[in-house]
Amino acid sequence: MTIDVEDYFHVNAFAQVVSREDWATMESRVVRNTERLLDLFAQYGARGTFFVLGWVAERHPDLVARIARDGHEVASHSYWHRLVYDLTPDEFRDDLRRARDVIESAAGVRVRGFRAPSWSIVERSLWALDVLAEEGYDYDASIFPIHHDVYGIPDAPRHPHLIHRSGASLVELPGCTATVGAARVPIGGGYFRLVPYAVTSWAIRRYAAAERQPAVFYLHPWEIDPDQPRLPVSGLSRLRHYGNLQHTEQRLQRLLREFRFAPIRDLIASNTWPETAVHYDELAQ
Repeated sequence: MTIDVEDYFHVNAFAQVVSREDWATMESRVVRNTERLLDLFAQYGARGTFFVLGWVAERHPDLVARIARDGHEVASHSYWHRLVYDLTPDEFRDDLRRARDVIESAAGVRVRGFRAPSWSIVERSLWALDVLAEEGYDYDASIFPIHHDVYGIPDAPRHPHLIHRSGASLVELPGCTATVGAARVPIGGGYFRLVPYAVTSWAIRRYAAAERQPAVFYLHPWEIDPDQPRLPVSGLSRLRHYGNLQHTEQRLQRLLREFRFAPIRDLIASNTWPETAVHYDELAQ
């Protein structure tokens, strides 16, 4: 179980209508929504990894402290929620360090993992894996092995695996997909809201049982908040962001009843990934 802790106005699709300079003026709903998730996880005995935006951690350190206190893993979702492929390596490193500093200060624990905003480690931003290795991260969860207009490396491995970069090894935890013929069907996030629940349940069971792999599920706190403000964006962005928000919490409760969830750190500790490292530069060629 992975949660990308960000507010509704942090979504990159809204960048044209809400500038970063305006974030502090927006109605914040991230605390109440994340606390609702924490309550649900406690009710069903689930634990997860919370990829916290540094901007959120700096303003709501008590929320980050509660996440850690409740037994969940705290990891990084960057500071400014900028797409990695829009940054230079130095800009990415600076953002990464700033986020880690404020998240670790709030949580009181070491940050070991990272997820890029909008899964934005793609073929042209594979250099980010080198930066993560150099900065001492143990794992990354930023690559979605699908076709998408914003993100994805379609030919990337679908299962957790090792990557050797800059003289170090990272574990890569890709977003969960099911295979239907030659197609890869993504699971979690907006897909969890927009497709029938039965599809998600089937896909996770197939991935976890038939393929004998742990499924990496993801969600955002704003996805259980149907009363959030509506922003003036395109029809596609409206569908992706607002579609079926009113059903997400009920679906999540079904998911928590049906499956057992743990944080990524438990998977890392179990050492279940293949020992042969994937070389993404070769894959990209």
